[in-house]
Amino acid sequence: MEKTVEVRDLVVRRGRREVLHGISVAVPPGCVTGLLGPSGSGKTTLMRCLVGVQKFQSGTVTVLGRPAGTPELRHAVGYLTQSPSIYADLTVRENARYFASLYSLSNAEADRAVHDVGLADAAHQLVSTLSGGQHSRASLACALLGSPRLLVLDEPTVGQDPVLRDDLWRQFHELAKAGTTLLVSSHVMDEAARCDRLLLIRDGDLIADDTPDAIRTATGTSDLEEAFLRLIRAREAGSGKAQPTQEGKAQPTQERSS
Repeated sequence: MEKTVEVRDLVVRRGRREVLHGISVAVPPGCVTGLLGPSGSGKTTLMRCLVGVQKFQSGTVTVLGRPAGTPELRHAVGYLTQSPSIYADLTVRENARYFASLYSLSNAEADRAVHDVGLADAAHQLVSTLSGGQHSRASLACALLGSPRLLVLDEPTVGQDPVLRDDLWRQFHELAKAGTTLLVSSHVMDEAARCDRLLLIRDGDLIADDTPDAIRTATGTSDLEEAFLRLIRAREAGSGKAQPTQEGKAQPTQERSS
């Protein structure tokens, strides 16, 4: 099957510290893949590699059949960062219309993106006056412009109220049904069940890569948070306990040599 993203043996170092330890993963097209793990686990570093703004020491990162970061991917990949990525001295609408113009899109398409993220009532508000949750949604509206084939979202639901979080996840799945591939990071485990596939990363290692149901089955629990805890404890203990594969079958956890 064609892969939207394919990462092989990816190693990233910052100074003397190795952040990612030879990660290999493939993301299939047209689905919502969750990238979960605690803060500092390497989620953002991996996402930065996918969009081509992070240097890495070894391995390969291929996106839509091309090396990550190549000019041909600029209009095919949307990226929502955790840090501010839009202009504080412009209104929500002005930001959306500016970014729409870069894609040769109409003002109507920009306004639709603002509406889709629930900011129609704040369209004329300066970004500098928005709440943290509103700021994230304004950035998301700009990331959605141009109908990217891959949408990389770094903790897009942080600071959102439960109703809006539910609306955003519904929108993510609608985008996936239309053919967009989404990679969504989170450190909130209750969002794991909303994903089609899950990647669990901890301390720079990928310790799970499968569907939520397969991870539940392989770890013998219906609770995903407990499933993740069992995988982590088994890895730390070096017990060789089963780890889910992409087929939902179990295989021994491979420990990284020091």
